[in-house]
Amino acid sequence: MAYKISPDLCVACGTCIDECPVEAISAGDVYVIDPDKCIDCGTCAGVCPSEAIKPE
Repeated sequence: MAYKISPDLCVACGTCIDECPVEAISAGDVYVIDPDKCIDCGTCAGVCPSEAIKPE
């Protein structure tokens, strides 16, 4: 199960993108997690200050 970023909560702070060990997160106005690359480690969710990242 991959993680997903809620566009309503994401503030595009960049904290999660540096923590992803498989580079599954893409930057933009709102960040996006590629479900095919995500290994379900949860590291991104653990560091997200706005709690925008949850299991899909």
